[in-house]
Amino acid sequence: MTLRLDLLRHGETELGGGLRGSLDDALTENGWAQMRAAVLEQGPWDRLVSSPLQRCARFAEQLGAQLGVPVAHDRQLQELHFGAWEGQSAAALMNTDAEALGLFWADPYAFTPPQGEPVADFSARVLDAIERLHSAYAGERVLLISHGGVMRLLLARARGLPREQLLNVEVGHGGLFSLIVEADGSLKEIG
Repeated sequence: MTLRLDLLRHGETELGGGLRGSLDDALTENGWAQMRAAVLEQGPWDRLVSSPLQRCARFAEQLGAQLGVPVAHDRQLQELHFGAWEGQSAAALMNTDAEALGLFWADPYAFTPPQGEPVADFSARVLDAIERLHSAYAGERVLLISHGGVMRLLLARARGLPREQLLNVEVGHGGLFSLIVEADGSLKEIG
């Protein structure tokens, strides 16, 4: 049996772009509007699963209450931890750590930001969470409210992209994508 997994990226945050990672930024009014627009006339969902960071969780809680569906928070679906790079923009890093940033963009699996989470570990935790979701909710339609990195990882796998192209997957604020999760863990993009 399959799981229909709709992926929603959080909207714009108060502290702006850059590598937000595990920083717990709040949404701006525009960010709330981006997410509301994304789910308008979508669904129906059997349940919502969210990263516990407030830029995802607060919207999930509001939407779950509005729709009358259960909401769960899963720490394994948090963004990649960028270590010393957290909170910095790519432009700022180009001035201070351009070589390392280039290595990370070229192959994020082969280079880890200083004190950051290796992408291989990030991948393992996210895919473990997806496997658990499939085991628990096969046959349902679930809205997963998460982060750009989580969504890039899942979409890259569904599209069969090589690991070096992970960061080439475009996922804007409030982006909504749909996947089918098969019993064997394989992912297929739909829509």
